[in-house]
Amino acid sequence: MKILEATELKKIYGAGEAQVCALDGVSLTVEKGEFVAIVGTSGSGKTTLLHMIGGLDVPTSGSVTVDGQRLENMGDEELTIFRRRNIGFVFQQYNLIPMLNVRENVVLPVRLDGKRPEEDYVREVIDTLGLSAKLDSLPYKLSGGQQQRVAIARALSAKPALLLCDEPTGNLDSKTSQDVLGLLKMSGTRFCQTIVMITHNEEIAQLADRIVRIEDGRVMADGKRGGI
Repeated sequence: MKILEATELKKIYGAGEAQVCALDGVSLTVEKGEFVAIVGTSGSGKTTLLHMIGGLDVPTSGSVTVDGQRLENMGDEELTIFRRRNIGFVFQQYNLIPMLNVRENVVLPVRLDGKRPEEDYVREVIDTLGLSAKLDSLPYKLSGGQQQRVAIARALSAKPALLLCDEPTGNLDSKTSQDVLGLLKMSGTRFCQTIVMITHNEEIAQLADRIVRIEDGRVMADGKRGGI
């Protein structure tokens, strides 16, 4: 079952001599439950692609469908609600709310949607990510790895159709990066989560089921891990 389908995405910034083509006809399909790493050098277009498929920016042309819904057919308010309910984000910067404790940060997306958190599910996510002993802690009392685990738990709390991670270990040392990504993969498997991760780190990319390489705004290779 397709969770994500991007078709002939183009993104052009500027005009005339200053025009830059960040994406040049990118097409990508992701099936439910896949863990896909999108790899590329700085300026390759990988973060622009993530913004397009996450509904954070609008392509110049092409289409994005997430869980059967065409993003370009939505108005701003409808898209905001759809993102909150269907797309989880994990960024390099943890973006935790400093005055909220761990549990409050985790359930924030659900609360913002006017819903009550599913307590059993939230507890399982928190346990899986090893945060049970930190529920009452404020972010400043946590290590970088712990803060990123809170960010992952928060992204999972609303049971999104798609989890998008933009350089999620960019601020972590190599050992902590491996630990966090291992937990992310385990969480994805346990909760049947579809994950698309942007990274420039080849070692981190090897944890994914599938690696997509992008350069100069184009997909250069797409295949199962070790088969590219």
